[in-house]
Amino acid sequence: MTSSAQSRKLIDNQKVDQKISKRLITNKLLHYLLLVCTLVGLLVLAVLIVDTLIKGVGHLTPHFFTAFSSSTPSEAGIKGALVGTIWLMVTIIPISIILGVGTAIYLEEYAKDNAFTQIIKVSISNLAGVPSVVFGLLGLTIFVRGMGFSSLGLGNSVIAAALTMSLLILPVIIVASQEAIRAVPQSMRDASYGLGANKWQTIRKVVLPAALPGILTGFILALSRALGETAPLILVGIPTVLLALPSSIFDQFQALPMQIYNWAKLPQDEFQNVASAGIIVLLIILLLMNALAIILRNKFSKKF
Repeated sequence: MTSSAQSRKLIDNQKVDQKISKRLITNKLLHYLLLVCTLVGLLVLAVLIVDTLIKGVGHLTPHFFTAFSSSTPSEAGIKGALVGTIWLMVTIIPISIILGVGTAIYLEEYAKDNAFTQIIKVSISNLAGVPSVVFGLLGLTIFVRGMGFSSLGLGNSVIAAALTMSLLILPVIIVASQEAIRAVPQSMRDASYGLGANKWQTIRKVVLPAALPGILTGFILALSRALGETAPLILVGIPTVLLALPSSIFDQFQALPMQIYNWAKLPQDEFQNVASAGIIVLLIILLLMNALAIILRNKFSKKF
């Protein structure tokens, strides 16, 4: 090897070392930048949670859970809102599971892969990013007012709010269920067909049990979003003060997000503390639901 070739090789090695050095420095800078962004987000979240706990813990008494809302902060409670939220959650669950999982099964197992099916899938994915206010307007028009026919309107009842909230979370449930069903290996389906099972038996006995962890996780997270939404409930016309409990899905009801919203907008400082207590209760419910999603996912993941 001549001296000129050696010098060129040496220069090339130096250039490579310089590029590697620059990339390593860039990686470190981006690493620390992302770390700072994460810490800032966690710090803001921690400050908000601590501030809410300081303001609201003092109001978490037995009376707070057994009393209705009141114009006196010390007498205000969440009985009506808590029971109404349970009614709403219990009504949303069957509607969204049947429609969401059923749609996902059809699109993944039965529908032909053509342009029309692709348009439907893209539309469902886009609906997951639509603001909740739009779904509130849709629910107000279709379910509350019955599209202008008073005899078809459900009013601001539990079922009207549940249908509106189901529309809100259906895209998330459908997409999550599709991904879970798509993740089931084709070999499991082929093995079921080889044993003589038909398509529906294969879906019911093989595909759905294997996809259940992903379906449950997506559903519970979507339900958590629905329970924390306020804008659709405002548009549907859910009352902020109601001194009665619903006895059926066609009755009016209160909901925790609406109750918290009503307390937070009142000028008295004491009501801000009561609103913080309501936020704590809602956070506990959401955290329990997320914990349930993790437990169910781990349980069924080990089983299947």
